[in-house]
Amino acid sequence: MDYARFLRQRRPLWDEFARRLARLPDAPARRGGPPASSYAEVEELAFAYRQVLHDHALAANRFPGTGAARQLSTLALAGTRRLTRRSSPWRGLRHFVRHSFPAAFHRQLGLLAVATLVFGAACVLGLAVAMVQPGLGSLLLGRRALAGLEEGRLWTESLTTTVPPAVASSGIATNNLGVALAAWSGGLLAGSVPLYLLVLNGLMLGGVIGITLRYSMASELLSFVAAHGPLEITLILVASAAGLSLGRAVVAAGDRPRAEAMRQAGSDSLQVLLGCLPWFVVLALVEARISPDPSVPVALKVALGLGLELLFFGVALAPFRAGEDADAP
Repeated sequence: MDYARFLRQRRPLWDEFARRLARLPDAPARRGGPPASSYAEVEELAFAYRQVLHDHALAANRFPGTGAARQLSTLALAGTRRLTRRSSPWRGLRHFVRHSFPAAFHRQLGLLAVATLVFGAACVLGLAVAMVQPGLGSLLLGRRALAGLEEGRLWTESLTTTVPPAVASSGIATNNLGVALAAWSGGLLAGSVPLYLLVLNGLMLGGVIGITLRYSMASELLSFVAAHGPLEITLILVASAAGLSLGRAVVAAGDRPRAEAMRQAGSDSLQVLLGCLPWFVVLALVEARISPDPSVPVALKVALGLGLELLFFGVALAPFRAGEDADAP
């Protein structure tokens, strides 16, 4: 094939490839922005890119130094940059926070309501039992903690007097993360583990509140948990709801194949869990440094607790564009 014939037959393809490449958006579609390319358009562009690479190799071998060789070299380089470019980690994190996590959280709101009802009922039951059975105090807290309550002291004071804050926050984070992971992964056992943890933690919380009420120390307990308690309970409920979604897929897949139901439930629950894990670290720092500190005003602790709760739900309930959560950026 001579050079003139090569240009006549192949240059229209190069020009079309350059036009397609120029129309390819730099990022996924945003609200109010241009629509993203369809998969068919991307496939056609990839096919044209392979043809350009072939022509580039041919021109470099047979017609080196010509205008066609230079044009094909530029097109091949531009196509490689646009079609094989990887997303930055920050862009992937932003997409997760703005789209993937809220979308998965929205799909599990019904199960979050179920988890909240189970936990609330267990909490009320634990409160009632603690009020009528004084012996429950030694079972839940131990004799040493009860002796402290009789002297007007909470067992939480040890967080600032006997354990360094860094060690305390590490232990608290590890414990809370362990509960969340157990609630999530235990959902595979037909949802039995998250239900058990909801009932157990609800009974314990209600029982502890009841015991402190008997010793007129409930206000001190509530002032201690004001900064970290609301969001900590919320995260346990959310992790349990994620586990319940796995259990629902196991026992009630509906009209979908069980494997498909498990895949969807596993994807949603994992994204919800990953969205919750960083908050446990924040709460551990708050619980170890701020909650037990008597110099921090109670009003400030309450404001911090409400602020963290609102911030979490602001992220989790943020609006998202339908369909974007399923596609990586």
